[in-house]
Amino acid sequence: MQIGIVSTGTYLPEKSMTGKEIAEIAGIPTIVVEEKMGIKKKYLPGPNDHTCEMGIIAAKQTIDKAGINPLEIDVVIYIGEEHKEYPLWTAGIKLQEAVGALNAWAFDIALRCGTTVMALKVAKSLMIADSRIKTVLLAGGYRNVDFIDYQNPRTRFMFNLGAGGGAILLKKGYNENILLETELLTDGSFSEDVVVVSGGTKNPITKEAIDQRLNKLDVLDPEGMKLRLEKKSMANFIKVVRESVKNSGYNVEDISFIAMLHMKKSAHEYVLKELGLTDQQSIYLEDYGHIGQIDQILSLELALKEGKVKEGDLVVFVSAGIGYAWGATAIKWGKVN
Repeated sequence: MQIGIVSTGTYLPEKSMTGKEIAEIAGIPTIVVEEKMGIKKKYLPGPNDHTCEMGIIAAKQTIDKAGINPLEIDVVIYIGEEHKEYPLWTAGIKLQEAVGALNAWAFDIALRCGTTVMALKVAKSLMIADSRIKTVLLAGGYRNVDFIDYQNPRTRFMFNLGAGGGAILLKKGYNENILLETELLTDGSFSEDVVVVSGGTKNPITKEAIDQRLNKLDVLDPEGMKLRLEKKSMANFIKVVRESVKNSGYNVEDISFIAMLHMKKSAHEYVLKELGLTDQQSIYLEDYGHIGQIDQILSLELALKEGKVKEGDLVVFVSAGIGYAWGATAIKWGKVN
């Protein structure tokens, strides 16, 4: 049963921040931010760039590109962040109503920066299991940049966090851009390494907590996390790519383009080298920052504009999310006979 990507959409705010500005605020050399962290520029939310709202804009763009009536959509999956307009709120239902998908049912899904990859697997499974589900919209927004404290050196690896929205429209029986297999890995030993300390049930938000900046992202065991990640992270990253490709009936050598999340430059280059890929087979998002689970959608759209993805190419989405979670999805781009 073929399930294809009909269209995609992205939204980027007007407001942005340069690597030089990050360096000045954080008190570190500009060259470290631009070259080591790989941040030339990243996008910041404006006053109306709320999380779900950015997803709505991207979703409308996606529906327009597909040229379909939103009433044809059967399911809406919200792939944006839990940090959104209101706490304890199902954003997918709002998004469904806002785009006119009135015949659909909706829900939210979350795996931090691995959400889009995971949602593709969930959507495909739903479409295979239920004959009534023919068209699925994945959409959401991201602005976890709100939780960054540039004076906290423990969170430097997250200084790339930005803002934006993305969407993907899937259709059953669509013989283009075929969604192949997804591989996921999670490791709970990292589950409490990166957290916002205050604001949950363990440490409710208080004025004192805000004064101590406990409402910002922090790393509770930086040295321990670094040691554990060094042993597992890149190996798992490569593993999910290899497995998704193998389970799709291909070899790593068949990959034409890999849509990766933004990470430090050396890690990006390491992944390409391990997979035997060149710089031309990926896009380093140094002018966008890390927009969480939206990175893969953005990377694909940029690649299509630049001619890096063509008819018949094997494309791989790959992600890694705090928690820790790694995921990869293989896609056969173009028409399938």
